[in-house]
Amino acid sequence: MAFEGLTEKLSAAFKRLRGKGRLTEKDVRDAMREVRLALLEADVSYKVVKDFVATVTERCVGTDVLDSLTPAQQVVKIVNEELTQLMGGATAKLSTAPNGPTVVMMVGLQGAGKTTTTAKLAGMLRKQNGRRPLLAACDVYRPAAIEQLRVVGGQLDIPVFDEGQGNPVKIAEHALKEARDHGYDLVFLDTAGRLHVDEALMDELKRMKQAVHPQEILLVVDAMTGQDAVNAATAFDEALGIDGVVLTKLDGDARGGAALSIRAATGKPVKFVGTGEKLDMIEPFYPDRMASRILGMGDMLSLIEKAEAAYDEKQAAKLEAKLRKNQFTLQDYYEQLHQMRNMGNLSNLLGLLPGELGRQLQGANIDEKQFTRTEAIIQSMTMEERENPQILGASRKRRIAAGCGQEVADVNRLLKQYEMLQQLTRQMTGKGGRGGFMPPVVRGGAPRGAGKMYGFGRKKRLK
Repeated sequence: MAFEGLTEKLSAAFKRLRGKGRLTEKDVRDAMREVRLALLEADVSYKVVKDFVATVTERCVGTDVLDSLTPAQQVVKIVNEELTQLMGGATAKLSTAPNGPTVVMMVGLQGAGKTTTTAKLAGMLRKQNGRRPLLAACDVYRPAAIEQLRVVGGQLDIPVFDEGQGNPVKIAEHALKEARDHGYDLVFLDTAGRLHVDEALMDELKRMKQAVHPQEILLVVDAMTGQDAVNAATAFDEALGIDGVVLTKLDGDARGGAALSIRAATGKPVKFVGTGEKLDMIEPFYPDRMASRILGMGDMLSLIEKAEAAYDEKQAAKLEAKLRKNQFTLQDYYEQLHQMRNMGNLSNLLGLLPGELGRQLQGANIDEKQFTRTEAIIQSMTMEERENPQILGASRKRRIAAGCGQEVADVNRLLKQYEMLQQLTRQMTGKGGRGGFMPPVVRGGAPRGAGKMYGFGRKKRLK
């Protein structure tokens, strides 16, 4: 998981401070030594680490402790503020053209995930901002690059402009004309990459930049390459003049050195991050939220935004009324499971919870296939059976199991779990609470084993 190693080491360093009623300058410098080692092990560049630690130490030693904070909390607060500044301070947004289509050049080395990221970004901006994007296939060198863009564009229902193995600069010009003629307000140019930065690559990108005058040049880099990503960003910026960076594979980068170093090394902001392989797993980069995650404070704002994106207000009101009357059915259960899956990777979502709970649940082993099996069983039922599970006798269970390729025992297990969930909802509504729905592993107070109905397991035993 992103920043996992760094988070653990920083938490251990600050834990030593919490046991002290008053901090001396030696305590602060000892803690900063641990912070420096943690950042270096996270593959943050030495100069960035040196400057960061010097700034934090100066603030911690010379600051007055707020009445509302303990000395240890004050140190964490300062580190949080400086981490936020290190990664750019405020969220950087895409520049847009005042007239006509906005042109975004996507550049980078091969293997960083540029083509997929181009489609992801177009899909996110269409969904969140109501834009009409057009993808342009300007990578005419890599085998199957054009076909890959067609495939991911088709999965997101975004049109792709291509002219085969033609001149990349001309293709970019023709794509811009296509956008103007057909009312597309956003054009993404998927350019060619190389295994390394070379003169031929940069010359082609410079010619394309001069021909279409893009509002944004975004560099796509692999977060898992650490300092190599920072070096690539520096080289592209010096040769081409980039406007921002998209970090891919951040979910697989346990160190996080690239995210912490790029802004300080290049002066260019990280604008977006890829958080998984699925085409909806991309999000804006929020320095303040990322700093909170690194320090183990969670990221409740991102969690709330993901929930709101998957939230159906009318359906929720209907569900609340049914819960108050203890009328929660298997059809309701199915709809809630589907809504939870729309929020994205559940293990990553649980890691957004603050404090020790978030760190523990981030290591949870969630069986996504269990969701699929559960949905298949419910889909094999008639609507009458979903609304009235008590009518399910032996013959109906055999038919349902045969229809979804599962065993009768699997059907019985689902029904048992459904009964447990009914018991939980009765407890919730009986206490006068709102009829909200959240996995028992998150809300707490669930019957023993209730978390299994969602496929939750543990890689390690929770303390």
